[in-house]
Amino acid sequence: MDQIEHKFVEVNELKLHIAEIGNGSKPVVLFLHGFPEIWYSWRHQMVAVANAGFRAIAPDYRGYGLSDPSPEPEKTTFSDFVNDLVALLDALGISKVTLVAKDFGARLAQILVLLHPERVIGVVTLGTPFVPLGPRKFLEALPEGFYVSRWQEPGRAEADFGRLDCKIVLRNIYILLSRSDIPIAAPDQEIMDLVDSSTPLPPWFSDEDLSAYGALYEKSGFQTALKVPYRSLNEEFNISNHIVKAPALLIMGEKDYTLKFPGIEDYIRSGHVKHLATNLEIVFLPEGSHFVQEQLSDQVNELILKFLKSHS
Repeated sequence: MDQIEHKFVEVNELKLHIAEIGNGSKPVVLFLHGFPEIWYSWRHQMVAVANAGFRAIAPDYRGYGLSDPSPEPEKTTFSDFVNDLVALLDALGISKVTLVAKDFGARLAQILVLLHPERVIGVVTLGTPFVPLGPRKFLEALPEGFYVSRWQEPGRAEADFGRLDCKIVLRNIYILLSRSDIPIAAPDQEIMDLVDSSTPLPPWFSDEDLSAYGALYEKSGFQTALKVPYRSLNEEFNISNHIVKAPALLIMGEKDYTLKFPGIEDYIRSGHVKHLATNLEIVFLPEGSHFVQEQLSDQVNELILKFLKSHS
């Protein structure tokens, strides 16, 4: 961890924070976090790929962690994030990268490779397959208390989170989303009420890790994080061809709660996902949760390094 360097890069009139490790002349791996994650989510993978001879870069998106928010955070979009990533590569003089993306970061990777295929060597996604861009229709089959539905509702998550210290909010979300069941609240419950205060953190997530996350989200708050991804899921993109042709790898934990979203497990296991990614390999990790890159870091690192060595 001490080897990872930090700096700010001016992008689209904002200062974005990036974490970086590895020789500047080496092939670049760009890590894209999800929620409630941040650059720190990739700490294990960054060190591993740097030790293998690659340059690892992990940004905080605008409005996340140490990066500046948009002038109007309530109007932030997925497109803003993608434009920032392209501008970041330009500012750093990087022509091509391999993308490693988690959770909604997979959507950013998908948009980026479709809009700028010449910039992407390959894509590794964790916890989220490529799905058709546009509204997530399969989510509509879940009940009103589904956590995404609750967080899409203006003001509701803000009130729910606002009752608690930022670290407690993150602790609760990590506990909830590391389980194998979809978080769904009863009509008279809020999402934060689904976690008892006595519930321990997952064994692979330390108090030190929680403090690192807490410090970063204390700085940024949750305004942008609730807008992107949750309140931007219906965003449309001007993309004519939705087929990813670059080499791709999907890593899923067998106990990832997202496999219980309507139709998702069958979509992956049946191979229908390969209609959108024609050069896709799929690996399931037994016992893996939604945070598989932190939980089973050695196994994930091995898979990523194998992919990098085959497609770099």
